[in-house]
Amino acid sequence: MVEFAGWEMPVQYAGVIEEHRAVRSAAGLFDLSHMGEIEVSGAGAGAALDAALVSEPSSLAVGRAQYSIIVDERGGMLDDLVVYRTAVESWLVVANASNRATVVAALQDRIRGTARVRDLSDETAMIAIQGPLSLEILAPLVELDDASALGDLRGYASRHGRFGPAKIAALIARTGYTGEDGFELYLPVEKAIECWQAILEAGKGDGLLPCGLAARDSLRF
Repeated sequence: MVEFAGWEMPVQYAGVIEEHRAVRSAAGLFDLSHMGEIEVSGAGAGAALDAALVSEPSSLAVGRAQYSIIVDERGGMLDDLVVYRTAVESWLVVANASNRATVVAALQDRIRGTARVRDLSDETAMIAIQGPLSLEILAPLVELDDASALGDLRGYASRHGRFGPAKIAALIARTGYTGEDGFELYLPVEKAIECWQAILEAGKGDGLLPCGLAARDSLRF
């Protein structure tokens, strides 16, 4: 375990190579609850985000996501982001943990008065399952609110849904940057352990392993 952006994080569980190979051949489970989740909502939110970031989040259809960057006044990069359009007038901006405060402050300054900016990081857990067997493992555990099949969810898309027998409300996204297929789940932080344990149990016969920071880095290379 190591200190990372104010969090105590695992570098590895079974070992970096073993975890890396599990994601390439089966699946790996990542606790990404240290990431920053920032909601931008309201009638002016789309135009405000267009002005605040280098991309055009207003062009996204509801349920779609895009990779983006927020820069300073000289064009220097403050952070790279994933932006989800979660409703007609609502977007979720996901920032790196080490830059969370910087991104929140920049969005609040740039969006000032034209939309609502809420830092949801402390109340939001993020759990990712990545690898070729991710869909097979996760599908029996989730129901999407629009009654579509999890397998029909496109890459860089998300749907609201329910997780597990307790029907935990979650945003389920087919995103991630391990180079493999996979999903990221955003859910209430108090439900994180329940979700983590349920996915581990569901995938134990398929070679699913929990993965730490080191494998996360080696996989994205």
